[in-house]
Amino acid sequence: MDVDYKALKNGGFMRQKQKNHFSLRLKVVGGDLSADQLLTVAGVARKYGRDKIHLTARQGVEIPFIKLEDVEKVKAELAAGGVETGVCGPRVRTVTACQGQAICPSGCIDTYPLALDISERYFGRALPHKFKFGVTGCVNNCLKTEENDLGVKGGYRLKWSPDDCTLCGVCLKACRAGALSQTGETIELAAEKCNHCGRCVKACPTGAWQGESAYILSFGGTFGNQVAPGRELLPLIPDRARLFRVMDAAVAHFAATAQPGERFRQALDRAGWEGLVQAVEEAAHA
Repeated sequence: MDVDYKALKNGGFMRQKQKNHFSLRLKVVGGDLSADQLLTVAGVARKYGRDKIHLTARQGVEIPFIKLEDVEKVKAELAAGGVETGVCGPRVRTVTACQGQAICPSGCIDTYPLALDISERYFGRALPHKFKFGVTGCVNNCLKTEENDLGVKGGYRLKWSPDDCTLCGVCLKACRAGALSQTGETIELAAEKCNHCGRCVKACPTGAWQGESAYILSFGGTFGNQVAPGRELLPLIPDRARLFRVMDAAVAHFAATAQPGERFRQALDRAGWEGLVQAVEEAAHA
């Protein structure tokens, strides 16, 4: 029987050391699965995968020991339970995300809906090499966004209302970046020190500090055979429309400039960062 191993890999079935066995990677956006989906995964693992499930470092779920002859049955049973298979190879991988402001008190953005939108827009797109998105809700950076080809981190655009401020000093103590100081009856923000964490907003007892959700992007991160943190090339991005314009520009730049088998960071280091900087700046100001 002729087997298209490349097609199987593209569909999430990775060959194991054991002959005609595969570890199946599932599509898990933002680390979220429903209880019913988990039951489906457990049932398939018991029936076809030697009762084994592996949780990956990128919030993924894999079922090892799937036999070649069971591939189509596995896909059908997973689909019936609302579970999709993942992807491998040179394409956009599953989007990771922390729980964000919907659950986490530190969160500055709603991460899971954003991860879903990113996944819908880019997941599975063929590119010169694999491409990873990561979304984290705040500068605590639980998802380590700089390890991703394109990382999205939540932050706050800050505004201080002197009329609501009692000069209690709570915000000064809350700011870990040393960006706030008091002169007379004025609280001053040193923009060059601010990391947009929003601790002043969350700590203020009178609402004098207000924060609007915004996005901090990093580009060209990689964590594997070659380790390099992504770089921040733009100021805080204030809205989702602009965010997606910038991400579109970055992905398009990678597709146009990278050689086959070359990661985003490798392409940027080889060809230079100037083209990407120009592309994302133009997208941010369009």
